Amino acid sequence: MSRLITALAPVRICDCGGWSDTWFAGHGQVFSIAVSPYVEVQIAAVPAFAGGTRAVVHAENFDERFEPAAQAPWTAHPLIEATIAHVGVPDGTSLEITIHSEMPAGASTGTSAAVTVALLAALRHLRGMPIDPAALASEAHAVETGPLGLESGIQDQIGAAYGGVNFIEMGAYPDAVVSPVGLPAQTWWALDSRLLLVYLGRSHDSSDVHRTVIADLQSDRGSRGSHGALVRLRDAAFAARAAAEAGDLAALGTAMCENTAAQAALHPDLVGAAARAVIALAQSHGVWGWKVNGAGGDGGSLTLLTGPAAGAKRRLVAALHAAAAGWRVIPTRLSRGGVRVWEDTGSGPRLPDKCP
Repeated sequence: MSRLITALAPVRICDCGGWSDTWFAGHGQVFSIAVSPYVEVQIAAVPAFAGGTRAVVHAENFDERFEPAAQAPWTAHPLIEATIAHVGVPDGTSLEITIHSEMPAGASTGTSAAVTVALLAALRHLRGMPIDPAALASEAHAVETGPLGLESGIQDQIGAAYGGVNFIEMGAYPDAVVSPVGLPAQTWWALDSRLLLVYLGRSHDSSDVHRTVIADLQSDRGSRGSHGALVRLRDAAFAARAAAEAGDLAALGTAMCENTAAQAALHPDLVGAAARAVIALAQSHGVWGWKVNGAGGDGGSLTLLTGPAAGAKRRLVAALHAAAAGWRVIPTRLSRGGVRVWEDTGSGPRLPDKCP
């Protein structure tokens, strides 16, 4: 019997307090917002036949098809392969796994974590295993940092699993308490309209950036979790939560700007030349806030909080696209929910009896 399972997971933006959710920070707080475009994972499961493949992955964004390795060393896409190996393919089953997202690779919006969360959710559904946001986020983080040895905070996986607007409190790495931030309805609508995600035209490797910052912190043995920039980042997360709950978007914009300044204080390369150029252009169009997403560095993306005038926002978008620097605005919508998974229960593809 064939089965078709689909899982969607959001990505995250505006992660005030990011960097404090890492092992070297020890403890931290993060305010983040989950948005579309979603990562989509679809698994077509059919009975296996002798000599057939165990699984085939179609990574649509890279126009690649490959058979995932059953164990390390991984070959084509290590994170995807390690995730499949972690859950396993049911005996007597062959899988066709398709992965797609409208988010560019390396956009610093937690896309790789969203892929892992969505893939885990789909595979666990296939095997009849429970799907709990807390367990799913923890499992996705363990896959990334365990067998692959990548540097990763905990917030990306939480954003993909939980969705919504969250305040994440990490008392001791990697354990965290996740609290939904209650937004007044008008604040939700305003943020949905006024947040802009600007891709800087090139990807970045957040794990490499993590290693650079860690090396600098380790050279100053007394700092680590008490480093002044980390304290400022935690404070920015608190300020962002308070502002969002109060519906004070001017204060939220201030928290975003303070967070970006704290990132630069943590390491100057975390706010690259392209990000600074976008911020300067955005300031000239009256934006209220800016936040370099994720780890920052050379490439990736920014979140901008525009003012209330819709015409000014449109003029800013036009100016960004006219800059001929590879910048582009990626349409987003706030995501109330986190990862979701369902199974097509139909007997097979068919045309409708008639079109409306």
